Amino acid sequence: MNIPSETSPPADSRIAPRLEGADFFDAWAIDAADPQRSALGQFLKAAQATPGWVNACMALRNRIVQVFGIKNLGALSQIDPARPDADYRPGDRVGIFTLIENTPDEVLLGDNDKHLSVVISVHRAPAANDRARVTVTTVVHTKNALGRLYMLPVTPMHRLIVPATLRAIG
Repeated sequence: MNIPSETSPPADSRIAPRLEGADFFDAWAIDAADPQRSALGQFLKAAQATPGWVNACMALRNRIVQVFGIKNLGALSQIDPARPDADYRPGDRVGIFTLIENTPDEVLLGDNDKHLSVVISVHRAPAANDRARVTVTTVVHTKNALGRLYMLPVTPMHRLIVPATLRAIG
């Protein structure tokens, strides 16, 4: 069984410069079952197969944070399954994120508000036996006390959500 493992962010990743001064970051990797799929394609596959409990957590998060003036992000799985990955352009919404950069081997997605800035990298690299190693790195920079408070419950949940979601591409 292909299980995601915690790892270091890839040194050659376009997200690496964003690690400096981060209030939170982590990286999880898995060998992709479809190594030819682009980095964005890997993300779309994972997002479309988001476990139901993760969507339930996002719905709960959205209800709670509205009280504090933090925006409703919707669901991670809110992806148009008919839209090919080649049709996405920087600035487009991709589920709960905005597309920042897109190459076949790495996509940067993010969200930015007055409380925090989040950037996610999905990085695809060759691995043994014609496989591809997909690493998802999340970097968060908080901007104020509310952002830091928000991250208190998010940090432990993130450690459950990312590996559970990544299993779809393994």
